[in-house]
Amino acid sequence: MKALFATLTAIAVLGALVIAPAVMAQTAKTIEGKVMTVDPTGKSLTLDDGTKLTIPESAKFSRADLKPGAAVKAAYEERDGQKILTNLEVTK
Repeated sequence: MKALFATLTAIAVLGALVIAPAVMAQTAKTIEGKVMTVDPTGKSLTLDDGTKLTIPESAKFSRADLKPGAAVKAAYEERDGQKILTNLEVTK
């Protein structure tokens, strides 16, 4: 009985490790565009297509490069109706 339980537990853990990355990959989205505006507090930016991205405090990129007209490639996740930036690359 213990062996059966251990086997079932191992299968469940391995299944979770295989499925979780696939689910997370589906939630991440990317977008490219030009920065139209940057919130004065630095907490959000709006692209030329009207997409508003929320910038988390944990974001690792140079905010000095975020100027209107800058071409960017952004990755984000949708949480609670907001597009939360997960990665940003200024493509110039």
